[in-house]
Amino acid sequence: MFAVAIGKIIHALPLPRRHSRRKVAMQRIKLSFWGLLALLSVLWLAADPSILQWTGYFAFRAAMVQHSGVIAMGCMSVAMILALRPRWPETWFGGLDKMYRLHKWLGIGALAFAVVHWLWAQGTKWAVGWGWLDRPRRGPRAALGAASGATPDNPVAQTFVDLRGTAEAVGEWAFYAFLLLIVLALIKSFPYRLFLRMHRLLPIAYMVLVFHTVILTKFAYWTAPIGWVLGGLLVSGTWAAILSLLGRVGAGRRIPGTICAVHAYPGLRVLEAEIDVPQGWPGHKAGQFAFAMSDAAEGAHPYTIASAWNEAEHRIVFVIKELGDHTRRLRNTLQVGQTVTVEGPYGCFTFDDECPHQIWVGGGIGVTPFIARMKYLAMHPERPRQAIHFFHTTRDYDEDAIAKLTADAAAAGVCLHLLVDGRDGQLTGERIRAAVPGWCNASIWFCGPTGFGQALRQDFATQGMPVEQRFHQELFEMR
Repeated sequence: MFAVAIGKIIHALPLPRRHSRRKVAMQRIKLSFWGLLALLSVLWLAADPSILQWTGYFAFRAAMVQHSGVIAMGCMSVAMILALRPRWPETWFGGLDKMYRLHKWLGIGALAFAVVHWLWAQGTKWAVGWGWLDRPRRGPRAALGAASGATPDNPVAQTFVDLRGTAEAVGEWAFYAFLLLIVLALIKSFPYRLFLRMHRLLPIAYMVLVFHTVILTKFAYWTAPIGWVLGGLLVSGTWAAILSLLGRVGAGRRIPGTICAVHAYPGLRVLEAEIDVPQGWPGHKAGQFAFAMSDAAEGAHPYTIASAWNEAEHRIVFVIKELGDHTRRLRNTLQVGQTVTVEGPYGCFTFDDECPHQIWVGGGIGVTPFIARMKYLAMHPERPRQAIHFFHTTRDYDEDAIAKLTADAAAAGVCLHLLVDGRDGQLTGERIRAAVPGWCNASIWFCGPTGFGQALRQDFATQGMPVEQRFHQELFEMR
């Protein structure tokens, strides 16, 4: 498959050292996004260089319709492939969270070029209808077919010409559906449950647009490199769409589990669920996350794993914050003995560096990866120790939860700094530096609100810390 070929090319690229993998994560997202647009544009231009010579508005418009359609479908196809959560690009991008950021960019890019494509196609018709442009002179239908490559000796091209009307009609309605689905996906306030259900319709819209593209793409393109690349993307994207419709996203990483313990912390509006995974779980590193599904109608939700892996016990712990309708219902719906499905592990937020000091900052429910890491350190006392300062900021307070967190920190040899917002005020870079004398030789691992992380990152950058190498923040946004 075309996707596998891309994967082999990516794996053949040289990987930088451990520190710089985080440094180049966003650069690789940008390189992949803009590189795809540039590659398709260059190949399209090579196949249709007539655009460089002005021969009239309608010829230019026809070329722009083709170009915008090629780019839109290229973006959609790669986005469909990434939606499968494939293993091969995860390490190269620095984690599934980075892959999802690229997936989101590709969706927005596809939307933008699809709108441009629609405007070129429909806008000209409006301009002609309103008298702003003179209607172009059209020759006989046979002549139009010949211009597209349809001749008595080329029945395939003639079939494409015969299907143009159907392809235009279904493509227009698929575009409207695609537009609606992408806009809803970008509205953060739109309920996740409804978002998931609506998002499942995208593969159908995509496959209709594949038919539209195959029929209406200039026939001569299919014998040129642009056609080979576009065809490979369409085939791979269609394959991904079919797997998505069959519910096979992440299927190779799914295992059954059973809830063996549930504990609520009302003061924090948090639920802790312990899941027994007796077979199939490959183990995980502290800081990774997984998708868990307890209700097939609701679908799988991502949660950071809040436990270290122990081969003797085969247990996974999730600490779940009540942030929406689904998570608020879990307190009443999760039961001991209930069967769940767990998919993973994912992510590269794994605390791997060689700095003598580490500074952890966990805001609210962002405490979970640090809980897992502390449990791992307590399980491996023989591991060489770094000096670790853990700053946990929280708006809510639960005495039992704080007692467990304090015990975990003591067992792991981690210096815990607890800040309750209403009592201790906000955590700032200045407060961190005052509490950690060796901060200039430390790495920072942040999990919490995105704006808070960006503010700390900027603050430490102004103090001379090479944040591109030492400030680690997971982009834990799956939509």
